[in-house]
Amino acid sequence: MTITPFQALACPLDGEPLRQCDRTWRCAGGHSFDVARQGYVHLLPVQRKRSRDPGDSTEMVAARQRFLAAGHYRPIAEAVSCAALEGLSADAEAHCLDAGCGEGHYLRELARLADGKPPLALLGVDISKPAVLAAAKQDKRARWVVGSNARLPVLSATLDRLLCLFGFPMYDEFARVLKPGGLLLQADAGPDHLRELREIIYPTLKPERADNPETPPGFSLLGTDTIRYPLKLAGAQPIADLLAMTPHLYRASAEGRARAAALETLTVTVDVRLMRFERGLDDNVPG
Repeated sequence: MTITPFQALACPLDGEPLRQCDRTWRCAGGHSFDVARQGYVHLLPVQRKRSRDPGDSTEMVAARQRFLAAGHYRPIAEAVSCAALEGLSADAEAHCLDAGCGEGHYLRELARLADGKPPLALLGVDISKPAVLAAAKQDKRARWVVGSNARLPVLSATLDRLLCLFGFPMYDEFARVLKPGGLLLQADAGPDHLRELREIIYPTLKPERADNPETPPGFSLLGTDTIRYPLKLAGAQPIADLLAMTPHLYRASAEGRARAAALETLTVTVDVRLMRFERGLDDNVPG
């Protein structure tokens, strides 16, 4: 198979390698984790949860799934996939993690655009159980894990590519799990991203922060690309879905949300910054 599930998982309790036996993953320390009926594995210990149900809710996951399936962010997915595939051997298997994978859209797009060359071992990790459940239901080829970016259940220096798309980067952990020379692809909202929606739901917009992100320790910046285009949404549902899949849903006032709910059409600016970082070739991988 050209798409296979990633195997180099680590125990979230002691960091030891996990081995799968039938429907259970076990480490040498005696910890075990069952594979759910839907195919995912839960590797987020209860003592590391900050709430009972962390991450996106079932409703937010469904909104994101509808919005992305409609192709509204396809240019972003294509840019990320092209950057991830660049430089990979067509014959050697490449290991790729989406850290904060949501319902798995970007890994599925990566697999589609790779078209079998190179072969890929895929892993999606998200702190939201509903998100991972949705991902596992849609694609049985990848490995889907409930886990945290703060302590990835992944063995050190096992990844060729790591995606962090509109997520929460944990650079020490990303440096630990990437191979020397591996790439981190980080997508963040640009200053004009969804500006038209924000102007509707907020009384005023906050001044934009300086656009000079620092290169994280252990990495070098290879380049930054901007994905920018107008997006026209027709109908109340896609507008509601867009709002529901962003932090603005909770930041906006009730009045702001009501103004958005009254819209039948909306054209917004998509403005995304995609940064490509290379993991250093030194041997000082964080433990």
